[in-house]
Amino acid sequence: MKSTYRVLPLRNVRIEDQFWSKYGELIRDVVIPYQWDALNDRIADAEPSYAIRNFRIAAGQEVGQFGGFVFQDSDLAKWLEAVAYSLTTLKDPSLERIADEAIDLIADAQQEDGYINTYFTIKAPDKRWSNLADCHELYVAGHMIEAAVAYYEATGKRKFLDVVSCFADYIDTVFGIEDGKIKGYDGHQEIELALVKLYKVTGQEKYLRLSQYFLDQRGQEPNFFVEEWEARGQIPFWPGQSVGPASRPNLKYNQSYTPVREQKEAHGHAVRAVYMYTAMADVAAQTGDEGLLQACRTLWDNIVDKQMYITGGIGSTHHGEAFTFDYDLPNDTIYAETCASIGLIFFAQRMLQIESNSKYADVIERALYNNVIGSMSLDGKHYFYVNPLEVWPKASEGNPGKHHVKSVRQKWFGCSCCPPNVARLVASLGEYIYSVSDTELVVNQYIGGVASATIGGQNLEIRQETNYPWDGRIKIELTPENEHTFTLGLRIPDWCQHATLRINDEECPLSDIMRDGYARVERTWKAGDIVQLDLAMDVQLIQSHPQLRVNAGKVAIQRGPLVYCVEEFDNDAPLASITVLTDQPLSARFDSDLLGGMMIIEGDALLDEQGDWGNELYRPLKTVTRPVKLRAIPYNSWGNREAGEMSVWIRRK
Repeated sequence: MKSTYRVLPLRNVRIEDQFWSKYGELIRDVVIPYQWDALNDRIADAEPSYAIRNFRIAAGQEVGQFGGFVFQDSDLAKWLEAVAYSLTTLKDPSLERIADEAIDLIADAQQEDGYINTYFTIKAPDKRWSNLADCHELYVAGHMIEAAVAYYEATGKRKFLDVVSCFADYIDTVFGIEDGKIKGYDGHQEIELALVKLYKVTGQEKYLRLSQYFLDQRGQEPNFFVEEWEARGQIPFWPGQSVGPASRPNLKYNQSYTPVREQKEAHGHAVRAVYMYTAMADVAAQTGDEGLLQACRTLWDNIVDKQMYITGGIGSTHHGEAFTFDYDLPNDTIYAETCASIGLIFFAQRMLQIESNSKYADVIERALYNNVIGSMSLDGKHYFYVNPLEVWPKASEGNPGKHHVKSVRQKWFGCSCCPPNVARLVASLGEYIYSVSDTELVVNQYIGGVASATIGGQNLEIRQETNYPWDGRIKIELTPENEHTFTLGLRIPDWCQHATLRINDEECPLSDIMRDGYARVERTWKAGDIVQLDLAMDVQLIQSHPQLRVNAGKVAIQRGPLVYCVEEFDNDAPLASITVLTDQPLSARFDSDLLGGMMIIEGDALLDEQGDWGNELYRPLKTVTRPVKLRAIPYNSWGNREAGEMSVWIRRK
């Protein structure tokens, strides 16, 4: 099945929203300049990036040694992509000039044959393509391609696009099944989805064919990564690994254990997995490859039904930043890397263009409102790499198994893939609100603003007003240039227990028009038609599947799309001693003074008394509790006051 839906171009959407406009301004005014400083190693007391310095050395403008990880170039690429989306929505000549200078630097570092990679240019020029399993060459190339496509679409300038096209042409001469070519693929998927973008913007089918090749070749026998490892003498790349059989490639880690169409469960490194699934959906949408599409559906269901956190996080362990197995979702040793949730959003967005089913848009909403924006501080200058659902700062400091879980966001990371990833996603948010086909306008996300679309050859203006996610009332005004018959699809979120729809003040029953999670209204629309959708936003206590053992006897609090948490700042510690009373109502109120204004949830709870305990660690059961008030805030805002305990799942009574 080829794609029948398409996203609205970013330039066609102007966000004017009480919740999201502040994030757009934060990305534009704070995050992008801050990250540029970070890339230039100008943030005091932060880990250095080396990214710009490496390119200057590779371009012959400085003398020095390569710094950082082998994939360090990708941070600059993602930053440039965020810049491109920002320039699409608001012109900024000063920012564009900085970006042009960075692009000039990349071009100067490009080798004569088109190759771009500062690590191999500076440190190991004779080792190109010798360790694809570990060294991320094609991953970095993919991010360069994505950035260049976005920048061309934003500015119309071809220089960066021409640079990466030359690089892609060179890659096409290196990889393939033909004699003399490397019959391999990258250890970290990314170039596959990037090549589809390059194909779309250039119209050159060779890029689509190359993406197909990388997907088709992965997991074939004899396995390329095993042969590559043996060819280099079983020598690993990363320090600390021993030479020989102990360093044999873990094929599940990079999803190369079997051909992609045969994969049924999500395994291995979570970011690599969802980037690959995104590319699989991309290629399926372009070619109508039913085998790829069915694999995407199967993998999607496995992730969402058995391996996803309530916040939209994925990846259960820091060992390999990976999926583990069904229903293994620990809260305190979690990984849930920010990039993994962003990749899951990419995967969902691609599937949503193939089949308009709200289950994909629901996950976009869940991951976006909770895990992704929660990874960034409200000042835009501090970030979580790992997004836990339970934090005890003392354990993070003293337990090596929890050392990756932080209670305070960091200024930057030596491996800083997540911060620019957040920037590029939020800067491109306008692409996630609507889908259109020749006969339908689908509203996937409820975000205020104005958009323009073309449906069946007719121009249409859409104006959306809402106080989402604090309030479930959405008003949409449609203005077609002429009276026009088409279908309007309105997502009814999976969390919503009751919804009402009115068109021009007349109630429209939902029972007969629901399909695949959307209320789909087909009628002849005229200028000034008003659609009002009311989604009941009740405070809900959420339980998890009985197989999810770690949450047995616990509940989470959710209101609308927002998952809530309790922090030590507002509640008695230890938080593990709090029991929420499920037979007592929880109330929601808007606190305009808290962190810029947010809906908080309050209710009655019990706290285990500690005063009658002596020095004993254990004793015969004697439950002594006292009543306390529980206060919960949106998970996306935790950690913005002071370090302390935090928990999403709470004991229930």
